[in-house]
Amino acid sequence: MRTTPLPKRPDVRLTAIGMGGAQAGNLGEERSDDVVRETVEAAWAAGVRYVDTAPHYGLGLSERRLGALLRERPREEVVVSTKVGRLLVPSPETADRRDLDGFDVPANHRRVWDLTRDGIRRSIEDSLARTGLDRIDIALLHDPEDRMDQAVAEAVPALVELREEGVVRAVGAGMNFSHHLARIVRESDVDVVLCAGRYTLLDHSALADLMPAALEHRVGVVVGGVYNSGILAVEDPGADATFDYTRAPAEVLERARAIARLCREHGVTLPEAALAFVAAHPAVVSTVVGMRHADDARDAAARASADVPAALWQDLRDAGLLPEDAPTP
Repeated sequence: MRTTPLPKRPDVRLTAIGMGGAQAGNLGEERSDDVVRETVEAAWAAGVRYVDTAPHYGLGLSERRLGALLRERPREEVVVSTKVGRLLVPSPETADRRDLDGFDVPANHRRVWDLTRDGIRRSIEDSLARTGLDRIDIALLHDPEDRMDQAVAEAVPALVELREEGVVRAVGAGMNFSHHLARIVRESDVDVVLCAGRYTLLDHSALADLMPAALEHRVGVVVGGVYNSGILAVEDPGADATFDYTRAPAEVLERARAIARLCREHGVTLPEAALAFVAAHPAVVSTVVGMRHADDARDAAARASADVPAALWQDLRDAGLLPEDAPTP
């Protein structure tokens, strides 16, 4: 699989497709250890060598599971990113309940925000312990949109300090808000950002703020949420399609169906076009895809290698479905 280096950290190369780790933390439903193992094995066989996880995913379950599986593979072949900003604190008083943040796991810990220098360093130490890995390659500040001043003034500098000490290889931030990521890119010494859902076939908002800033400051962009939580993951979105984790509004569904019709006319699927579109931007270094099971891993790799005709992009522009200035393959 094709790899792309981070512009300022060329020794850190990300495969075109990365494995999102939320599903390994039981996002939405419980998954067995065997299912997670099969998924990782399928992704590895398909050439995926970038894995993204976070303490938030399943209250540490994703880090534990993925760390154990990655320890069985050559460490130098895989790039691992995890996140900081929320510490996991034991919560025995809620251990008999289920987590309320979308993960089917016991609520035996609680997430506590801590963007201080000490909190950032402790978060990395905890992640190293949970994964059992010798290092974290990329550390990303996770969803700091409600704490942006402290993020820029304290949390990101703490990450930079860890990078300079050699504890991590690259640093950045990940969230759903492209304008906040653009601020971090402009005001901080980061190497990479993960932008979820704001640069897709349906949502081009990052084109106006984050993408120009990333190119100017030589910061790599990892795209997450490329299917906008489901509507772009199927060939023909139905009335129950989800967009950003809720039922798609009528106008969004209409646009997705119009894009899907043009895709069919050109002999490609909507998910294939979704992956090809984001990968064409010169700031993008990888696309992280959630993988529920082994078939998702194989599908992602196959879709990413599909041949999408150039005429499709012009037809989408002519139909008013793509901005004129959006880079395409």
